[in-house]
Amino acid sequence: MSKRTAAYWINKLQLATHIEGGAFREIYRSPVLAPLSALPAGFTGERNFSTSIYFLLQQHQFSAFHKIKSDEVWHFYYGDTLIVYEIDQQGRMIEHRLGCDPDNQESFQCVIAAGNWFAARLAPGGDYALVGCTVSPGFDFADFELADRKELQHLFPEHTEVIKELTI
Repeated sequence: MSKRTAAYWINKLQLATHIEGGAFREIYRSPVLAPLSALPAGFTGERNFSTSIYFLLQQHQFSAFHKIKSDEVWHFYYGDTLIVYEIDQQGRMIEHRLGCDPDNQESFQCVIAAGNWFAARLAPGGDYALVGCTVSPGFDFADFELADRKELQHLFPEHTEVIKELTI
């Protein structure tokens, strides 16, 4: 079987343009709701227990730095290596390599901790990556913050270049 193209997956999975870059489609939203009283500080209302999306990035695209109030698990499905950049609460940059080659420090999953800034792009030479993202408590745009380039560079001057490359 020859390798499927990004266009194949976009069509087959009915993916649409995502605000932070790439293409996506929500595939699951738990019908069970967690009440505000059961959620950590900072949430503004009840949330679904969990949500899940398909997400595809192509060579010329990136997922811009953003953060959410929930943990997010990234799952590798198909294609080329994807690098997910995470800036933790201490300002350390962590590069998660999603892919199917453990000998190249790649894994099928990574977890981005709630409140950490993160972005993603393909590893050099890659064509596209098809991944999934599971968020718990479930994703809500009320919990989403897209990074302002200058503000993020001010907070983390040691990561100025990658922030410049991965912000809108």
